[in-house]
Amino acid sequence: MTCHEIEALRLGLMNSLGVGDDATRKHARDELGDDPEPHIAALADAESLADCRRHLDTALVELEEEVAAADADADEYDYLRGRLVAVRDAESALERLLGHGEGVLEGLRESHETLHEAFPTDE
Repeated sequence: MTCHEIEALRLGLMNSLGVGDDATRKHARDELGDDPEPHIAALADAESLADCRRHLDTALVELEEEVAAADADADEYDYLRGRLVAVRDAESALERLLGHGEGVLEGLRESHETLHEAFPTDE
């Protein structure tokens, strides 16, 4: 078992943020395999943070359903629950990133307004 949600989120974030190298991307794609589930493929191909949020939410719902349907006595049950905790943690990290981004935008808006207050234009 692998944590496809985390690797797909990494790829989506690399796309969204414009970071990452080819080797890292290839490794993540290899982890996902040739035919990932549709919600995992969509997360890996996300091109914005909003897309990452939306597709991660779908992946999380799917994972929660998988955990709920799993046999608690099965060998892989503990790993599956651990995976759920890791994906929820990733969701929290993504929310923090989105919050920081919104803060940066607000700061830029305030700077822009301050500049116009200090140096009014005739427009």
